[in-house]
Amino acid sequence: MDPLKYLFEKPALTGRIAKCQLLLSEFDITYVTQKVIKGQALADHLAAHSLLDYQPLKTFFPDEDILLIEEEEGRKVGEWTLFFDGATNSKGSGVGIILYSPNDIPIPKSRRLAFQCTNNIAEYEACIAGLRETIILNIKKLRVFGDSQLIINQTNGDWRTKDEKLIPYHVYLENLTKKFEKITFSYMP
Repeated sequence: MDPLKYLFEKPALTGRIAKCQLLLSEFDITYVTQKVIKGQALADHLAAHSLLDYQPLKTFFPDEDILLIEEEEGRKVGEWTLFFDGATNSKGSGVGIILYSPNDIPIPKSRRLAFQCTNNIAEYEACIAGLRETIILNIKKLRVFGDSQLIINQTNGDWRTKDEKLIPYHVYLENLTKKFEKITFSYMP
């Protein structure tokens, strides 16, 4: 909490705080809360006032010709990678997945959910959507990464699914995982 806001907005203070308020009252101080700037408003302003003679910053990276220092741990030839994320807010819910081929070619997909749901259900929907896409592409070896510790630990068997609304999602996800030769789930914060 902002201490000045507390001093100026609290009607009755006692002790040392009241003394501070009394000392500050001799000055003509008005407290104004900080305005929040929406990211889109800032982007619109910058787009409307763009510089015509702009030149990008030229930086020097001494090792920019090095493309790969060390092979990613555990990455096997022919193995695909799936990243999933689901989100819910007051305007709706949506899911996003990025599927990487063994040659690191990304295949992004996103969907808006047509029903109200919790954030955990949106995460399950994202993971299920990603697994469905890989099954359509006939992928047999897959590494799955997600930022939902709940889903990753439930799928790995570390945690049990207790929420009645999540049990059907978990059962369906377990059935989808049986269609792969090798599938691993990893938590990525």
